[in-house]
Amino acid sequence: MIIIFAVFLLTLLVITAIAIVRAENLFVAVMLMAIFSLLMAANFFILDAADVALTEAAIGAGVTTVIFLGALSLTAENEKKVELSRGVAMSIVTATTLLLIYATFEKPKLGDPEAPVHQHVAPWYLSETPKLIDIPNVVTAVLGSFRAYDTLGEVFVVFTACIGVLFLLSAKNPADKQSRRTPPESIGLRHHLIPKVVGRLLFPFIVLFGLYVQFHGEYGPGGGFQAGAIIATGIILFALLEGEKTALAAVPHSVMMAMVAGGALLYTMVGVVTMFMGGNFLDYSVLSSNPVFGQQMGIILIEAGVGITVCGALLAIFHAFAARENY
Repeated sequence: MIIIFAVFLLTLLVITAIAIVRAENLFVAVMLMAIFSLLMAANFFILDAADVALTEAAIGAGVTTVIFLGALSLTAENEKKVELSRGVAMSIVTATTLLLIYATFEKPKLGDPEAPVHQHVAPWYLSETPKLIDIPNVVTAVLGSFRAYDTLGEVFVVFTACIGVLFLLSAKNPADKQSRRTPPESIGLRHHLIPKVVGRLLFPFIVLFGLYVQFHGEYGPGGGFQAGAIIATGIILFALLEGEKTALAAVPHSVMMAMVAGGALLYTMVGVVTMFMGGNFLDYSVLSSNPVFGQQMGIILIEAGVGITVCGALLAIFHAFAARENY
């Protein structure tokens, strides 16, 4: 039954992808991309990748869609006609597709215990996590402890990407200031009854679920990346409902930037503290007389840093687009 549903999802993914490519209206393309992300999230759940599914649903279908719509408000609604040779394009696409299909012939079967990925370090992670960290979610143990350096690098990638986007969106044309400013009465969806009621009802549950994912990541799917994205989605929903001015009064720009830098700094400082306590960088065992408890405490701290940075970065990027739209 699961295989049939998976094939059904993959079929919908292919149909949606073709529709996205053929869509000339950019708004339609953005909505189809949101649907594509939701289908991908469902596919990840089928593959038991719940952590990735949460991230895909929150960022792919949620935050990214809103940012695309913000970018779309700065451009034309329809795609510009470009004269290209369709024969060359079709040849490249066909050759790439055939090459990818050929590459799948050498892949192991889904769930094959003899697959190379299950014969390398995965058995060690599965056997040593209960002894060294004692948490049920091995994914969190790998990302937060065994491969903490990689996760720290990803946090700084988010930090750098946020700064880069803010620089790109900071340039404004003063000549368009009066012509592009959005009337105050049209900002937000608070004048629309159904979005207002449903959004205000969902907002606290979204934030609560984000906090649950943040602090329950050691025992179930979740962690800092997913929690930061979910909480940011809730706050962005609040901004869409109440308007940018109200949202910025609740979470000012200074707070967002402090979150972006503070989360990365918190992660780094955990590693510095472990060095001062006689351990290696990001070796949480020295944080407590009980090495296992030290590992758990360190993971909680660095996951908090990840969540803070991701949430702050997504909010800052959203408001940067909103500021360009209202300028």
